[in-house]
Amino acid sequence: MVDALQTLMEKLQTRFGAALLASELDYREVAIEIPPTQATEVFTALRDDPDFAFEQMMDVCGVDYAAYSEVEWATEDSTNRGFSRGVVERATGRGQEAIQCAVQKPGATRGRFAAVYQLLSIAHNQRLRVRVFAPDDELPVVPSVVAIWASANWFEREAFDLFGIVFEGHPDLRRILTDYGFIGHPFRKDFPLIGNVEMRYDPERGRVVYEPVSIEPRVLVPRVIRKDNRYLP
Repeated sequence: MVDALQTLMEKLQTRFGAALLASELDYREVAIEIPPTQATEVFTALRDDPDFAFEQMMDVCGVDYAAYSEVEWATEDSTNRGFSRGVVERATGRGQEAIQCAVQKPGATRGRFAAVYQLLSIAHNQRLRVRVFAPDDELPVVPSVVAIWASANWFEREAFDLFGIVFEGHPDLRRILTDYGFIGHPFRKDFPLIGNVEMRYDPERGRVVYEPVSIEPRVLVPRVIRKDNRYLP
């Protein structure tokens, strides 16, 4: 299995050359990263080239790399006040101000948002993960692959709905999971956990109404490993 995956990665490097921004074989999985400007060309070749024959697109998901690798709860100590807040306030539920310091790290060369594609080759019994970063964080745009794999249609709509990633060339890009009047994109890391609005049924008006959020934001308390003789080696 490892030999076959190593051969696949070498074929990918030979075929696409500089179009591969990164490639790795880890945990028996091959993953590559390609630029959005060459994504359509690379994806078409991955489907049509007999050496690859990735005829099925199994999944498309969005990723928000804001605050990536930042750990708020990096401690093993407890206090008599409990864990009412993290060591460094960067939890995603704290809103825009808490994670702004990590959204754009000094020296970062990649964008904040990426689309990740899971491909399957039935002919070769192999899988491939492909990642495409959007160049603009304010308006993340990547090419749509619906014309290559029709199964990407609803997956791309989901990534657009939850992350705000725009798939250029999609035939019907609109929300698929949230309400028509929903504000924002709930899987973005700066989206407040309590949301922007709340809704309820108003019996006097006879309809559902939207109102400002009435609950206080809170951050879940993680499991804490405390120093105890029972856990000493």
